[in-house]
Amino acid sequence: MTDSPLRKDAVRNRQRIIEIGRQLVADGTPIQLNEVARAAGVGVATVYRHFPTPQALIEAVSVDGLETLIQAAERAVQQDDPWAAFRDFLVRFVDAQLLDAALSSVLSTPTATLPGTAHRLDELSSLFDKLFVRVRAAGLLAPGITLADMTPLMCGVAFSARMHPATDTEQQAAAGRHYLDVVLNGIRTR
Repeated sequence: MTDSPLRKDAVRNRQRIIEIGRQLVADGTPIQLNEVARAAGVGVATVYRHFPTPQALIEAVSVDGLETLIQAAERAVQQDDPWAAFRDFLVRFVDAQLLDAALSSVLSTPTATLPGTAHRLDELSSLFDKLFVRVRAAGLLAPGITLADMTPLMCGVAFSARMHPATDTEQQAAAGRHYLDVVLNGIRTR
C-alpha cells in the first residue's frame, strides 16, 4: 500500500501543526496535541492523523536539524585531519542541540517514533561511527574511551551549556564550546 500525496489543505495544516510544535518546543512547553490543534486552528483528529503522539510531532520539528547534522557529518568524514574532523563535527553537534530544543529530545530518546526519524538517526550514527573509528585508528583517543561514551558526554555538554547563566544564545554557544573543549581534552591522548 502506498501513501497518496496530501491535498494542499492537508499540507498547509501539517505545516501549521509543525510550526506550533516548533514554537512550543522552543518555549520549553510540553506538547499536548489537543492544545496544538486549538493553536493551529485545526481539528484534534487532524493533528492525530498527522502526529499520533507528541513525540512524533517533536520528531517532525527536528527534521531540519537532523538533516543539517547529517550534512555536517558528511563534510567531516571528508576532512583529512581525523581529530579536526571529529572536533568540528562535535562542535556542530553541541551547537545544534543548543539552538534546536527538539534535537535534544530526539537524540536522547531510545527509539524513534517515525520511520523517517529512525532512518536519519541511523544515517547520523553511521557517519559518526566512521569519524570515531578514524580518530581511534589514528591513536588520538585515550584508552578506554568507547563509542558508547560519546552520546552521554555530548548530551551532558549541551545540558551543562543550557544550565550556564548565559544571557543570550551566543554566550550559551560559547559555554557549550568551552565545555566541549574540556571533554575533548580529557578524552584525547597526551
